[in-house]
Amino acid sequence: MTRKKQKVKIVLVIVELLILAILAVVLYGVSKLNRIDRPGSDMMNQVEVNDDIEQEVLEVTEGFKTIALFGLDNRSNGNLSSGNSDVIIIATINNETQEVKMCSVYRDTYLDTGGGKFRKCNAAFAKGGPQAAITMLNKNLDLNVSDYVTVDFNAVVECIDLLGGVELTITDEEAHYMIGYVKELNELTGNTSEVPEIGGTYVLDGVQATAYARIRYTAGNDYKRAERQRTVIAKMVEKVQQSDLKTLNSMINVMFDDIETSFSNKDLITLAAKIFEYELSGSAGFPFTKKEVKLGSKGLVVAPDTLESNVAELHRFLYNNEEYVPSSTVKANSMKIESDVEE
Repeated sequence: MTRKKQKVKIVLVIVELLILAILAVVLYGVSKLNRIDRPGSDMMNQVEVNDDIEQEVLEVTEGFKTIALFGLDNRSNGNLSSGNSDVIIIATINNETQEVKMCSVYRDTYLDTGGGKFRKCNAAFAKGGPQAAITMLNKNLDLNVSDYVTVDFNAVVECIDLLGGVELTITDEEAHYMIGYVKELNELTGNTSEVPEIGGTYVLDGVQATAYARIRYTAGNDYKRAERQRTVIAKMVEKVQQSDLKTLNSMINVMFDDIETSFSNKDLITLAAKIFEYELSGSAGFPFTKKEVKLGSKGLVVAPDTLESNVAELHRFLYNNEEYVPSSTVKANSMKIESDVEE
């Protein structure tokens, strides 16, 4: 098995947006943009949105750039266009203030994954790639997303190393659970990273930071894991914005072969123009209010309580929209989820 195909669960996804933009700033690296994988235009033209969204809602979202970011558990096939998306993050950039917000969508969230089939939302990517996954987000959350980024796992580990690591504070319990993850990551990446013996504040390398972000067995389970992902991302962003051109160019060479995105070269250069103005101003997890429910063969799911109220909170968080009115599609999906959970 080649290193390219040795994938582990991707746990750091949003950082590629910022890195890609910085890459375009380095003018002598622009030619390398053509190495990035991109989907066919026909596929992305199939992305659907709710046709019953209030016009006022659409007008608010037009003031933001919204991007879907996916991480896949594809350690066996090396394919960035299919597989369960174990990491799903919605990122918004305020076009006026350049504030960036990110919201993890928990992978087990019970939503319509297409054609009225309700199940864990991470199945949408496996069913139809980014087009199906973006449609799932749009239809359930009243979004109007058309752009996405998927990043290869190895690139993330290497980028953290190129940045000189990230400083994180870990607990004794987290240090314990990092052991197995670090061992697996070392085997897959050829590194020899060690595990901190006890909790404390450390500068973690790529393997260690990724191991930290994969932990899901402490209190909070997958919810806490998503929070760890966003913490590592924030630390990476800080280091990226402090990096010199030599480091950024090294990241160009690392990242380009391991990314799939809908962004054109022009899009990336446009993002690059304001990269050092970006500020991470908030992170959260969706659904905000939830309950875990066992639904037969569908397993243990995370049910929004309710979808309608959670989507309203999402629009307040991502778009500062206090006047959001949910579409009839979101209301119907909300009623369906409540009915299934109560049975």
